[in-house]
Amino acid sequence: MENRWIIKSTPSEETIQSLTTAINVSRASAQLLTQRGISEFEKAKLFFRPSLSHLHDPFIMQDMDKAVKRLEQAIGDNESIMVYGDYDVDGTTSVAIVYGFLQQFHSNLSFYIPDRYNEGYGVSRQGIDYAHKTGVSLIICLDCGIKSGELVSYAQKLGIDFIICDHHRPDDILPTAVAILNPKRPDCPYPYKELSGCGIGFKFLQAFCQRNDLSLEERLYPFLDLVVVSIAADLVSITGENRVMAHFGLKQLNYNPRPGLKALTQLAGFEKELDITNIVFGIGPRINAAGRIAHAHAAVNLLLAHSEAEAEQYAKEINVNNKDRQGFDIHTTKEALAMIEEDETLRLSKSTVLFKSDWHKGVIGIVASRCVEKYYRPTIILTESHEIVSGSARSVPGFDVYEAIAECADLLEQFGGHTYAAGLTLKRENVEAFRERFETIVAQRITAEQLIPQIEIDLKLHLRDINFKFYNIIKQMEPFGPENMRPVFMSEPVYADNVRILKDVHLKMSVFQEGTSYIDAIGFGMSQLHLDKVTEGKPFRICYQIVENNYRGNQTLQLLIKDIKAF
Repeated sequence: MENRWIIKSTPSEETIQSLTTAINVSRASAQLLTQRGISEFEKAKLFFRPSLSHLHDPFIMQDMDKAVKRLEQAIGDNESIMVYGDYDVDGTTSVAIVYGFLQQFHSNLSFYIPDRYNEGYGVSRQGIDYAHKTGVSLIICLDCGIKSGELVSYAQKLGIDFIICDHHRPDDILPTAVAILNPKRPDCPYPYKELSGCGIGFKFLQAFCQRNDLSLEERLYPFLDLVVVSIAADLVSITGENRVMAHFGLKQLNYNPRPGLKALTQLAGFEKELDITNIVFGIGPRINAAGRIAHAHAAVNLLLAHSEAEAEQYAKEINVNNKDRQGFDIHTTKEALAMIEEDETLRLSKSTVLFKSDWHKGVIGIVASRCVEKYYRPTIILTESHEIVSGSARSVPGFDVYEAIAECADLLEQFGGHTYAAGLTLKRENVEAFRERFETIVAQRITAEQLIPQIEIDLKLHLRDINFKFYNIIKQMEPFGPENMRPVFMSEPVYADNVRILKDVHLKMSVFQEGTSYIDAIGFGMSQLHLDKVTEGKPFRICYQIVENNYRGNQTLQLLIKDIKAF
C-alpha cells in the first residue's frame, strides 16, 4: 500500500519572516516553529527554555481544593489510605508517584492494582471489598474511576470515600466522589486538557505541597522520571505542561533515575541518553509486561524500590514477563493476520473485529496495533476470560474509535478510552451483533483517505539548507512525541550515488541535488521496495528526518528516509 504524503499548510509569509527576525533563525526553522503555534519571541522563549515555573496553578482544576482538604483530613486523622490504579504503565506510574510521595508523611498506607484477568480494567468490586476488609476509609483512584459511578456509590455505603484522578472521557453523569480531578470534565476550567493519569496525580501532589508549604524541588520534582514514563507510554500530547514535565523528567531519568527505572534501562541495553522513543519501545513494554503476563504489583514494587539490588530483582522478573509477552504477541498476531487473509469479507471490510476465546488477554492491544499497521483500518481484538469477552481497540489518524464504540453501548457491558485507543467488555452472544454494528458505523463515517497510510511532512527543503545550525534548532525542539513530532522533510528532485544494500534489506546511498554536495541517507527495510527507483539514474522524491551519525568520533548528518516516490 503506497503512502499518502500530506504536506502541512504553510503559515503566512509575514508571520514566518517576523519570527525569523525576532529570534535570528533560518526561514525553514521559523516555518517549523510557526507550524507548531510558536509565532513570536515570547512563545519561542517558553518553547526553547521550558521551566517548571511554567506549570499551571493546580488549584485551577475543578475539585482540587476538595481533594487536598480530604487528603489533609485523612493524614491528620491517621486514616487508612489506599492508592488504587490501573495495571498499565500510566496506572502503575500513577500509583508509584502518589504512594511514594505519601510515604514521606503517612504510614497507614497501601496500594492496589486490579488483576487484569480476574477483575478487569478500572475500579473493581473485589478491590473495594478488600479496602473495606482492611479498614480503608479513603481511596485515591488514579488513571481510572471516571466511569465507575455505581462502584463509587457502593464504596460510600461501606464508609469509603473516593478521590478520582482520571484523564479519560467522562460520562454525562459523574461519580459521587469527594473530588474528581479530570480536566476533560465539562465544568473544569483547567487550561491544559491532555495530562496523563500520572500527570493528574502529579498536579494533585503539587497542590498538596503548595497548600502545606512543602518544597517542590525536594519533595515532588524527583518523581518527574515517573511522569515522563507515563507521558511517553500513554502517547499523550507532548505540548504545554506535558512537554515541560517530559523535558525535566528526561533529565531526571538520564542523570538521577530511581533504582527501578535505572535497572530497566540497563536491561533494555540503552547506553546513550534516553528519549521519548526509548521509553515507548524499551521501558514502557517491560513495565506493561508485568500486568499483561502476571500481576502489575511487581511493576509498582519495581518503581518503588529503594535499592539497586531490590530493583534488579524485580527488573529481572519483569524482563522474563516481557519475553513471555513477546512470544504470545508473535503467535497471536500470526493467527489474527491469517484470519483476515482467509476471509474475503474481513479482507474487504472497512474495519477489523476478530474474536478467539483462547487469545492471551495481555497482548490483544498490541495485536490490534499490529493489525492496524498491516491493514490500516480501525481494529478491535477480542478474547474471552471468565465468561466475559474483553477487547482492545486501535484506530487510524482522523477516525475516533471511541465514538464508534460508544454507538454500540447497548451491546456492551463496559467501555472507555480515547480517540485512538479504547477498551470494552461484552457478552459472548453479542459479539457478532457488535461486529456488524461496528462495521456499519465505520463504513458510514470513515473516508477513503483515512484508509490509506499517511506521512505528514512539515516542509519542502532543499538539501543545501541542511547543516548543523539547522539541525541544532531541531534538537532544541525535543522532546518529540504526539503533537510535537520530529520534523519530516521532503526534497525533490534528488539523485542517488553509491547505492548499496545492507544486511539484505536496508538501502544505503548518497543523495544530492543539482549544485549540492552529497549527504548520506539510509532507508531501513527499503531495499526491495525502492531499489529500482534509485538505481535507474532518474530523479526521485524523498521524505526523511535529519539525524546525527557518530562514527568513530566523526559527527555527520544523515537522512533517515521515510519513503521514496518517483519524480
